[in-house]
Amino acid sequence: MKYISLAASLAMVAAWAAPATAQQWPTKNITLIVPLGPGAGMDLIARLYSEKLSASLGKTVVVENRPGASLSLGATAVAQGEPDGHTLGIATTTVMVVNPVLMKQLRYNPKTDFAPIAIYVKSPFVFIASPKLGVKTVPDFIALAKKRQAENNPLSYASLGAGASQHLSMEYLKQLYKVDILHVPYKVTTQAVGDIASGHVSSGFSEIGAALGLIRDGQLNALAVSSSTELPALPGVKPFAEAGNAPGFELVSWHIMLAHAKTPRPIVDRLHNEMKTIMADPVLTQKISDMGLLPYTTPDFDGINKYIASEGEKWGKVVRDLGLEGSQ
Repeated sequence: MKYISLAASLAMVAAWAAPATAQQWPTKNITLIVPLGPGAGMDLIARLYSEKLSASLGKTVVVENRPGASLSLGATAVAQGEPDGHTLGIATTTVMVVNPVLMKQLRYNPKTDFAPIAIYVKSPFVFIASPKLGVKTVPDFIALAKKRQAENNPLSYASLGAGASQHLSMEYLKQLYKVDILHVPYKVTTQAVGDIASGHVSSGFSEIGAALGLIRDGQLNALAVSSSTELPALPGVKPFAEAGNAPGFELVSWHIMLAHAKTPRPIVDRLHNEMKTIMADPVLTQKISDMGLLPYTTPDFDGINKYIASEGEKWGKVVRDLGLEGSQ
């Protein structure tokens, strides 16, 4: 009679258990971690597609907001969570390719801690200013900023903290026009935008979804968008390259759904296919476009990895050119 070693037995059990787990998944509600506060464009989109994902998976997808730490709190929660597919997260350009260059130390590794599921939207920014400034064009804003700098009373700008895409975009603007504008960091997009509208802060780059209502109500002045083309949600607002006479100016973020790196591959594959189906819904894509964001058909897994690598080169250069590498 032949005996099977304990190690071999455990290996066979693991081999049988992994497919079974994937087939039975999900066995409980799924948490989708959003690294921004309620009301941001990312949050609004997540709540739209989470309803569809809940219906297709047969379990509730609960959106949980964890803003802060240059968007890294959410990524850290996914990286340190259980690899069973019940904790998912949304990450951005900042999390995946900026923080690794900007930060001295991170509690997650974007290359090894995550299983990318789908890149599903691109997020241009709108450059906004408080109406109290009395400026409606980029040249007027820059002229005022230089005047205030000379008076030792600089204008200010809001962002979601050092390394956030909005912060880097504004620092790029400062370098481009050789002007000093004071940085005021926030944890929540809606609060930052609200403080610009009220005049507590002068300006900033914002996710369009968070600023659109205030722009339409005349409580914010939209000076330019950071994409290379105009956006249907903001007709007449020119791309920064044109509005600011800055050829080549284009800085957009993107949203990616992630799971823990050790999540069983069948679960990752299913989520990838579910997101492709959901994001092909014309009603959903129209709602996303109406927010001023750009729906994006996710590449396959190889394409996702190549896209992240190319974005890493671009944004890494921005961080280094601004002299911010390892500064946080």
